Amino acid sequence: MTVSVGIFPPNELLMGNPAGQAAWLDEVDRAGVDHVCVGDHVSFIIGIGFDGLILATSLSVLHPTLPVHTGVYLLVLRNPVTVARQLSSLATLAPGRLVLGVGIGGEDRHEVEICGVDPATRGRRMDESLTILRGLLTGSPVDFTGEFFQITKAVILPPPPKPIPIIVGGRSDAAIRRAGRLGDGWLSIWKTPEQYQSAMTLIEKSAADAGRSEAPRHNALQVWCGFGSSREEGRSMVAPAMQSFYQVPFERFEKYTPFGTPEQVAEFLAPFADAGCSTFDFITQAPDSATALNGVAEVKRLLNQ
Repeated sequence: MTVSVGIFPPNELLMGNPAGQAAWLDEVDRAGVDHVCVGDHVSFIIGIGFDGLILATSLSVLHPTLPVHTGVYLLVLRNPVTVARQLSSLATLAPGRLVLGVGIGGEDRHEVEICGVDPATRGRRMDESLTILRGLLTGSPVDFTGEFFQITKAVILPPPPKPIPIIVGGRSDAAIRRAGRLGDGWLSIWKTPEQYQSAMTLIEKSAADAGRSEAPRHNALQVWCGFGSSREEGRSMVAPAMQSFYQVPFERFEKYTPFGTPEQVAEFLAPFADAGCSTFDFITQAPDSATALNGVAEVKRLLNQ
């Protein structure tokens, strides 16, 4: 199995600098990195965030070929009909270049609440939203009556010229089963290789129970990573960034986080590839952009040799 890799842009690059973003995208392409990634938050912990589909559209327009993966778009905070329209528009501008990773959000319940969504309903809401969204993206009329949405003869045209893969993110068994039932794959974070392998088994069972002819195969891992000339330097890159973003000590994430040289990072990730992970999406911390890009490209080479 060939492994593909993606990288998230440095946050400082996203602050009103389209020329810098375009130059960075060219560097990503030249480095041999397969795609770029974007997150999505409305108001995360201290109020920060970017809208994932707006950012995906911007980056798609700035580069003619690089795909963009969302990891993850908080679908439960939006109406699936309006999201379908956004996806139709993006697919018209950049056909076949979006992979839509979706999730319910897990680290900040307040973000969910201020969007008018009861956090306790997120799983059920996601099931309905995915069902509606998949129907609308075919271009056919959709009728749906559920707990959260009642829709009659909804149509979104044109449908994407190429199907948009929808990858279900999440760490819980419920999210993993949802990926098997309704997704084209699973996007994980903060799992061990053993847990990842167990999830592959659960996905296959859930797909079979749902009557699908085969299990989804687009399975990915989103991973914070620190690159440096040693493990110590790599750790010094990634630890403070994660502590600042999540507002908790790095030790809580350390066993899930590779850091060090590209060889050390690849050694950490190889068991995930063996377990069935085909895509690694890197949130990189490094002394500079070139070190981050070259590190991700070298990890790809090492995992595929």
